[in-house]
Parts: sequence; C-alpha cells; structure tokens
Amino acid sequence: MSLTEQLLRPLLASPAKPLITHYDDRLGSRVELSVATTVNWAAKTANWLVDEFDVEPGDDVAVRLPAHWQTAGVLLGAWWCGARVVAEPAGARVVFVGPDEEVDAPAVAVVSLDPMGRGLGRPPGGSALDYLSEARLSGDQFSPLSPIPGDTPALGESTVDEVLAEARTRAGKLGLTGADRVLSTLDWTVPEGVLDGLLVPLAASAHLVQVTNADPAKLGARREAERTTADLS
Repeated sequence: MSLTEQLLRPLLASPAKPLITHYDDRLGSRVELSVATTVNWAAKTANWLVDEFDVEPGDDVAVRLPAHWQTAGVLLGAWWCGARVVAEPAGARVVFVGPDEEVDAPAVAVVSLDPMGRGLGRPPGGSALDYLSEARLSGDQFSPLSPIPGDTPALGESTVDEVLAEARTRAGKLGLTGADRVLSTLDWTVPEGVLDGLLVPLAASAHLVQVTNADPAKLGARREAERTTADLS
C-alpha cells in the first residue's frame, strides 16, 4: 500500500475534519484544507502524474517547493502513485518548482503557490506546465494500477515502510496524537524537512497548522487563534 494511503486512510472516517491549515505571513493569507480536500488534491495530482508523465512506482519526482498547502497535494499525489520524492532534478520524471524558479529539465511543472488556488497568470516558459490549471482537470479518485510494495523508494534513500516507521517513531517521541493541533514553521526540505514538518503530524493524524514565511511577532497570536497544542520548529 502506498505511503499516502497508509497516512490518509485512518483519517477518512472524518472527511470534513480540518487537516492542514496554511498561513503565509508574507502574503497575509490563511487557507484550511479538510481531510476530503487534501485527499482530492492528492488524487488529482496522482492521476495527472500518471496520465501526463507516465510516472510509475520507483520513478523519481523532484519537489523544489516551500511548505505550502499546494506542496502537500504534490507530495501526497507523488507517493500515491508510487514515486520517490527527491530534491535534485537530474533523472527525475518531472520537476515541481515554484513560479520564481527555473530549472533545466525535460519535464517541469510550475506551482503557482497562489493562496486561493489559482493557476499562473500567464503560461510558463518553454515546455513547462501550469500544475494547478492542469491537475485540477484530472480525476477526483485514484487507485494505483497495482499495489505499491513497502520496499518501494519513497523519500530520498528511504522506502515506503522505512518512511512510515520513522514518521511514526518521531511522532511517538513527541507524544503527538490525533487530538493535537501542531503549529510548525519548518521548511519542507527533502528529505528531513518533509519528514518532520509534514509526515510526522500526518502519521499521528494530527491537525497541522503550517506557517510559511513566519513573522515571529505573530506566532503567539497564531497559537491562540488555532488553539495549537504542540510546536515544530
């Protein structure tokens, strides 16, 4: 079973429950994703990766994005179809970048990072594709053509089973549970930042409150407004 399925399946009993709340202090934005919305974006991404780029289990997908609700959809979609998430574009089936980065790669998907989920204001250069505009047209449900084995590479040098076990171990050491609301200012660098900042809260079925471009003066108010019970920083 894929990493995404193992992380999200326990949450599907409460699809309307908030799962990820994303703040960008530079833009002054707040976006809340329920379990159902997160699953939907992951499914659309997985379908798009398979249909557009022929991604198969074990293929590399490079993700060069900040901690953001759209990045969560990219990562979960990549794992759902069995891809290995890496940082470097060399050899990757597709490279995901933000609107301000250019990479020399055969297949590039540009993520707008628009807080309201709008695509790019203008078509990306060259053969690059607008991820949000393209992926939202894909199917809302995804099922791998074949089961994803636990020894499939998933994140850096670690397999599905290894990543899940490590995320659960780290969540256990922090004492996180599904009742927690976790405020994080961690960058989602690959692999460690993604593991600690996204996968650890998900492994605990906790609600992640992610603050990007964090203004230290506002963190106290964020904790109070979101009633957070734990911090990752």
